[in-house]
Amino acid sequence: MTAPTRVLVCDDQALIRTGFATIIDAQPDLEVVGECGDGQAAVDLAHRLKPDIVVMDVRMPVLDGIEATRRLAGSGVEHPVKVLVVTTFNLDEYVYEALRAGASGFLLKDAPPAQLLHGIRTVATGAALLAPEVTRQLVGKYAARIRPPESAPDDHALTPRELEVLRLIADGRSNSEIAGTLVISQETVKTYVSRILTKLDLRDRVQAVVYAYRNGLVT
Repeated sequence: MTAPTRVLVCDDQALIRTGFATIIDAQPDLEVVGECGDGQAAVDLAHRLKPDIVVMDVRMPVLDGIEATRRLAGSGVEHPVKVLVVTTFNLDEYVYEALRAGASGFLLKDAPPAQLLHGIRTVATGAALLAPEVTRQLVGKYAARIRPPESAPDDHALTPRELEVLRLIADGRSNSEIAGTLVISQETVKTYVSRILTKLDLRDRVQAVVYAYRNGLVT
């Protein structure tokens, strides 16, 4: 029998934290190993409890969720932990920074329980969770802040078709939508996505979206 996915829940609102923990713990394949109410506690508990995933709020006391995510999953972290950010999108201006900090995806706090569970399971497999419709909202809201760097992007290794796929990923398209647009199979899309991530040394689809916007490949 496969061991359950170990989850640490971090949210400064006790009611939300308890609700998440109750929903997660009711699943046979998931196990809540700890709860906390601030980012520093999340970092400390994650180092001690070694969870598979941290469900992380953004706005918290002591240490916010962005910095906590950076310390747990950012570049240079020796043993990164997968982080799933949950946020109130309309109020939270820091989702983009959380993704840059190393989060494997994000969900809205008003998402139904099934979406939360799907999100945890998706991130646990190593895939990124970035809902296409939310990607479009996020990028639409923050694209003006994402400036291309002074140096040229290191995308010369990509073929024209791979660049095309990358731009569609950044536009928030799902694999099935990309397949339909390019008239290719979903398996072929998956192959292109894998090549793009490997060539650009990106961890997941979230980083691909951030990369595309930061490097001016899409506007």
